[in-house]
Amino acid sequence: MPQMNMVQSINDALRVAMRADANVVVLGEDVGKVGGVFRVTQGLFDEFGDERVIDTPLSENGIVGCAVGMGLYGMKPICEIQFADFIWPAYDQIVNELAKYRYRSGGDHSCKVVIRTPVGGGIKGGHYHSQHPESAFIHVPGLKVVCPSNPYDAKGLLLASLADPDPIIFFEPKRLYRAAKGDVPEGAYTVPLESARVVRPGTSVTVLAYGAMLYEALDAAAKAAEKGVEAEVIDLRTLWPVDMNTILDSVKRTGRLVVVHEAPRTLGFGAELLALVVERAFYHLEAAPVRVTGFDTPFPYTLEMEYMPLSHRILPALLDVARA
Repeated sequence: MPQMNMVQSINDALRVAMRADANVVVLGEDVGKVGGVFRVTQGLFDEFGDERVIDTPLSENGIVGCAVGMGLYGMKPICEIQFADFIWPAYDQIVNELAKYRYRSGGDHSCKVVIRTPVGGGIKGGHYHSQHPESAFIHVPGLKVVCPSNPYDAKGLLLASLADPDPIIFFEPKRLYRAAKGDVPEGAYTVPLESARVVRPGTSVTVLAYGAMLYEALDAAAKAAEKGVEAEVIDLRTLWPVDMNTILDSVKRTGRLVVVHEAPRTLGFGAELLALVVERAFYHLEAAPVRVTGFDTPFPYTLEMEYMPLSHRILPALLDVARA
């Protein structure tokens, strides 16, 4: 089984999908000859040509609007938005068009579009290249939101996203593009959407994380174990619809919850996760749930590592909650 990083596994998923179905096309800024700003689409132009790997103008609104039209005609477009920070000009197309076609047609018509975009900090990108805006899309009915943490899941979740009838926002943690490596099977396989994974079993406290912050949570959990606190770390993988069965099963055993995410704290996804757990497992909780998140400021450049909820900020939360 070949070893791949996340760039390679996503590229492989795109290649597998495009070879299997002529309706799958890729479009975005510099995705063709250049191979994308992070080289995720490298080589696809040479194999599939300019009718299926389409370099677009610098217009996110146009990229997604074009993909919506393609999707309504039965094609399966995969958009690349160079950075999630640049997705906002396309937000109207995503929210008011893409997300609503299945509902407005009474289920008769879906609009199959996958929007891939890099998210998160950790690469010295500054405040215009480091945001993690998942909650703005989780809030929109009709969208599914995915955020893998490793190469195996990235390929399997992307292929599953292409097979799903609903539009998908596929967040790719850029900090992990070349840092995360692992075995990735050749050919087609899928990782089921809406399935979280228990990455580290534990009994003291449940920790929910995703994307690049999963590794910070795992590091904090290892350090907590040295102090007698065994944290159970769950990788959400699909953010919405979220796998509540796995979450609740864990919380009912541990009685405690910590949620970690890179986005700002106020109205972040962690608030929704806490609300869901409190609504459904309140009497199992033995301590107040805690969020460890980014701060309510624009993403800073010089203070990047202070802003992000790294292991040294997660560890005290694990110990405090477990001992409360």
